[in-house]
Parts: sequence; C-alpha cells; structure tokens
Amino acid sequence: MTRYLPVFVLFVLAAFSCKSKSESEGFKKKLTGQPNIIIILVDDAGYVDFGFMGSKDLQTPHIDALAKSGVKFTDAHVSATVCAPSRAGLITGKYQQRFGFEANGTGGIGLSDDVVTIADVFKNNGYNTYAIGKWHLGEDESDHPNQRGFDEFYGFLAGSRSYFPLEAPSKEKMLQHNGERVIFDGYITDVLGDQSVKFIETSNDTPFFMYVSYNAVHTPMHAKREDLDKFENHPRQKLAAMTWSLDQNIGKLLKKLETLGKRDNTLIYFLSDNGGAHNNQSSTGPLKGWKGNKFEGGHRVPFIVSWPKEIVSGSMFDGLTSSLDIFSTSLAAANITKPKNLQLDGVNLMPYLKGMENGNPHKKLFWRKLDESAARIGDYKMINLEDYGSVMYNLNDDLGETLDISKSNPKQFDTIMSVYNTWQHQLINPLWLEEKAWMDVTHYIHKQLMENKEAEYKDIWSPAYLKHSEK
Repeated sequence: MTRYLPVFVLFVLAAFSCKSKSESEGFKKKLTGQPNIIIILVDDAGYVDFGFMGSKDLQTPHIDALAKSGVKFTDAHVSATVCAPSRAGLITGKYQQRFGFEANGTGGIGLSDDVVTIADVFKNNGYNTYAIGKWHLGEDESDHPNQRGFDEFYGFLAGSRSYFPLEAPSKEKMLQHNGERVIFDGYITDVLGDQSVKFIETSNDTPFFMYVSYNAVHTPMHAKREDLDKFENHPRQKLAAMTWSLDQNIGKLLKKLETLGKRDNTLIYFLSDNGGAHNNQSSTGPLKGWKGNKFEGGHRVPFIVSWPKEIVSGSMFDGLTSSLDIFSTSLAAANITKPKNLQLDGVNLMPYLKGMENGNPHKKLFWRKLDESAARIGDYKMINLEDYGSVMYNLNDDLGETLDISKSNPKQFDTIMSVYNTWQHQLINPLWLEEKAWMDVTHYIHKQLMENKEAEYKDIWSPAYLKHSEK
C-alpha cells in the first residue's frame, strides 16, 4: 500500500479542512453575540417577601436592583403549587401533567425519558449548560442533570436538606459535582453562590445557560449565626436571615457579570417555584392560600425578567404569564429554532417585553394535582375539589378570592369548566400519587379555604403534613 496520497487528494483534503475550521469558527463567533441566560429559582418564597414586591421587614437590596434593571410581573404564575411538578413544568416548557409528573416528589420515576429539557436544546446549540442547587426531578441515573442536558451539575438531588454539612448524607441529599460527593464547610447558600460565580468564569467567551436553583427559603429554617445576629429581635428572624443570605449570593453573581462585562447581554429570570409555605414564616400578602393549594397564594409568584441590552428597565407588566414561558422566551432571545415536534405550552414574552405587543400573553392557564384543580380565563378563576365541589372568582374585583360567583354567573362558570375539561382530556394519568394522610390534609385545607374559614392549624400540623412539607 502506498504511503503517499496523490497531490489532488491532498489538495481536496486541505480545502475541506480549511472550510470545516472556518465554519466552526464562524459558528462560535455567531454564538458570542447570543445572550447568556440565567434562571434564578428560589424555593417557597412568599409573594411579598422581597423589597421590590413591597416587603418592609426583609432586606433584599440586590434582588431589588435586579428588578429595577428589568421588568417586574404582577400576574405571573407557576404550573404547580408544590416543588417538584413546578420544576418539571419550568424545565420542559409544558404542563407537567402531559408526561405524568403531577404529584409532588418524584415517585421513583422522575422525568420521562423522552422529555426534552431547556438545557438539552441549549446544549445542542453550542451553549455551555450549568445546573446549580436543588434538582428534585428524579434520583435515577437517567434523571441526573448530566443526562438531562447539563454539562455541569453542582447541587443535590433531593427536595430539601440541611443548610450545613451532613456527616453521612444519602445519595439524594449529598452535595455533589457531576455525581462525585463534595465535602464543604459553611453554609450551603454561600457554597452554591460561590459556584455560580465559578461557572460564569469558566465559560469564558462561550455563552452559557445556567439554572441556579437555591433551596432557600425552604425548610429546615437554618441560618448563619452572624445573619441571625443581624436580625436579632426580628419577628421573622430566621426567614429574614435566610433571605438576606440568598440576596447576598445573588449579588455575587450580578457583580461577577458586571466585572466580566457580561451583564448587559445576560438574560436573567428570577422567580419562586411556588407560593410561600405555611411553615417557613413567609407571607403571601393580599393573596389567599399558600404552597400546596390552588388559591393565588399557592401559584402566583414574584417574577423578574432582566436583559439590559434589549429590555427597558424599571417597567411593570400586568399581563397573565407563566413560568412555562421561560423556555419559549429563551429560545427567541437566543435566536434558536424550536426543535421539530417539540411541544411547548409557554409563550414567547419578548414581543411584550419590548413593547411590540400588549395584553395577556395567555388567555387561559390551568392547574391540577390529583383531586385539586383550577382554571383561569381572563379575570375568572375556577377552583374544584373532588368529592366537594367548585367555586369561581373574578380576580379583578376580588383578588383575595372570597366571593364565590359560580351560582350568580352560571354561564361563565359553565364556560370555564368546559375549557378546563377539554384541557384535562389532553393529559395522561399521574404516574404516581401521594400518601393518603397528606391528601386528607390538603383536602381539608382546600375545603376550609373554599368556605372562607380558617384552617385549624393544630390539625394541619400533623406528622403527615410536616413530613410532606419537607419535600
């Protein structure tokens, strides 16, 4: 066999090599103009527990500055009122009930293998992809963040854990980096904040997609001693201290972006995964209900979108929006074509953020978890509890959801029920359920709230409630 190639072949190979190198460099050059994208997701935060949402007693200067740099949403919602299904909806851009992820926890199943995540798409389009913090979308190898589109994962798989080091953590609760345990000192909110800065630095000139999922301010109510001292005699001392630490670490990330000259071309979302919990001192303000139920306090959340290069700062948007919109909006911002056959229930918010469109991005939204459900059409909202009944409110007139108008406006009630039934017929049955004791507790709470009665907290602080609220 000859050891030499003909001159013509060498010429063709050289030309092909130069062309490939040129195309590759051109692709990377194109990517450098695309925005970095960061989702900052906090856990169980109350609707009014940030300065930009009106809090007078909790200090959040960096988050407030983020709000001033972008758009504050007043009618934004997540797709579930508890942690795991809400995260499943956000990261897939579609109602999580479409793939059976309806109940809380992960049921030993987690995300369906055929579900595409937002990280999958950005990774396939040349972005560096990073996940930090709480995962809570499955513990099996197939559900590990490294298998769901993330180049790097620095966090933990479980729904909650101690904020301080554990001597012998389980696989789900251990802090890890791509599957390898990380032994750390200090406070986990600080550790996660430091890692967010490191990932920004290592991305260099390649644009990145980063999912920063803090477990603050979810229970257990752990705070650093110096932060507790700062808020000594505060009526919500632990929450104030945890929120302060959260804010300081978000400030670290923003400062690093500024230092590296990346802030203007970084699209940042900030939101909570559901409404404030009843066991972490949070406040839902004028909203009725809290985490775990279908009243506004369970799913209406603080929501910021900031992109200084493209979005006018300091504005407010009152249109009906959802965490499902983050996927579609991010694709549009990065000029990435939606993959063929990928179903998304979210809306591209960019035309609204840039003032090219007005009104409601969504005409209707839906919520369902086992025997509790709700639907929203315009200002009208229906809540249904199986084996009990339904109520309907006009949120424009009655944000606190106290006046049931289902009987006085039967035509509107029939319409919203019909639209809801059409939606739920598109879904599959939940792939796992929740324990009966927990379902009994949430059924009781919904019934009391639907009757405008106070839930008897001595009854709901049952072992089942406390156990499940840790998920």
